[in-house]
Amino acid sequence: SSMSVVAEEAAKKTENMSIVEVAAGNKDFSTLVAAVKAAGLVDTLNGDGPFTVFAPTNAAFEALPKGTVETLLKPENKEKLVAVLTYHVVSGKVLAADVVKLDEAKTLQGQPVHIAVSDKGVMVNKSKVVKTDIVCKNGVIHVIDAVLLPASK
Repeated sequence: SSMSVVAEEAAKKTENMSIVEVAAGNKDFSTLVAAVKAAGLVDTLNGDGPFTVFAPTNAAFEALPKGTVETLLKPENKEKLVAVLTYHVVSGKVLAADVVKLDEAKTLQGQPVHIAVSDKGVMVNKSKVVKTDIVCKNGVIHVIDAVLLPASK
C-alpha cells in the first residue's frame, strides 16, 4: 500500500503544475518538451486551456524514420513541427472515461484523430494509449507509444 501513497502524492503534485511543467519533469518526455520549445508552443500549453495532450514518449519519437525528429526541429520546419504537435492536442479536459466514448476528437491542428477502443486498449490513430489521466492544472496528459502525424496538406 506504500506504493499507492507514492502514486497519490505524485498525482497531487501534477495537479498544481501546467502540462509543460509536468512534461518537463518527466525524462520520458524530453524529446516532446524540446519539440514544444522549438515550435514556440510553451506559452500556449502553459495557458488556461484546458487541453488534453496525447503525449508521445521519447521511444515514440525514436521510432520515427531516422532523421525525422532532427528535420522537424530545424527552424525552417517550424510550421510543420507546430502542425505535428498541435495534432496531439485536443481542446478541453478529456479524461480516459470520456476518451473511450469518442470515435474521434478534433485537434488544435484542425484534423481529427481517430479513437478506437479494443481489447488491446485505447488506440489514437495507430498509437496506443499506455498511461491515462495525468491531471495537470490546465488539462490532462495521456501517454501514447507512437507519434501522431497529420495527413500532409
